[in-house]
Amino acid sequence: MAAGIIPLAIVYDFDGTLAPGNMQESQFIPDVGATAGEFWAEVNARSQAEEADPILMYMRLMLEKANAARVPVHRQDFISRGGRIEFFRGVEGWFGRINNYGISKGVSVKHYLISSGNSEIIAGTNIADRFEKIYASKFMYDHNDVPVWPALAINFTTKTQYLFRINKGAHDLSDSSIINNFVPQDARPVPFENIIYIGDGETDVPCFRLVKDLGGMSIAVYAEGKREDAEKYRTDGRVNCIAPAIYIDNGGLDGIVKSYIDLVMARYRLRGAAAAAPEDW
Repeated sequence: MAAGIIPLAIVYDFDGTLAPGNMQESQFIPDVGATAGEFWAEVNARSQAEEADPILMYMRLMLEKANAARVPVHRQDFISRGGRIEFFRGVEGWFGRINNYGISKGVSVKHYLISSGNSEIIAGTNIADRFEKIYASKFMYDHNDVPVWPALAINFTTKTQYLFRINKGAHDLSDSSIINNFVPQDARPVPFENIIYIGDGETDVPCFRLVKDLGGMSIAVYAEGKREDAEKYRTDGRVNCIAPAIYIDNGGLDGIVKSYIDLVMARYRLRGAAAAAPEDW
């Protein structure tokens, strides 16, 4: 790997990590005449009754509620709702600033999103183009662009699959050959030690632990008043550190990520020095 192009991936959850609450609560749930509490309670009750995946169940319930309320749910209707999502402080300016810091250190930073939320809603947000790849639950559409079936459902355990896709560069979801093939660690595009995972809740625990155990950096972020939940992930050994979900310059999260970029570069230089002949020291 040539100097100046050291890869680093920052992987994010969405709901509760980049934006408060669940994305469906911003507009969709009010549009169908429900409250967030009612909607998620019904998702949980049905999931338990049917022994079903809650992600598949919420996607089914979205379509049922929209049909009952006569609310249009074409692809573009979902996308338009994404434009109304509000983010935690500093999110919009975060990506460019971190990219520039990486460049200044000889590190190429790329951002990825892994979410159980709706890909279509995410596509309508003003940060969608900041991600190298977005992995999120999404619908399949008929010839009228109306959703008819889940095309992809990402739950808390399947999230880890996409970390390996990033690690191996296997981004084509229709091709399982690369993700299942053995690839030597030193031949993978993004080593796990060059991955930062940022999440906030229980659905992130498998990703927290996988990235941390394989040498990367796991960070639990928390909204105001919710530090206790994040602290438990740290005391349980599931994350390396915690920080408020504030993405401003020189904030706590900003400092952690920049320090890890420094570490990635320092580690690369140290290995280069160790591999050099003594007369080159």
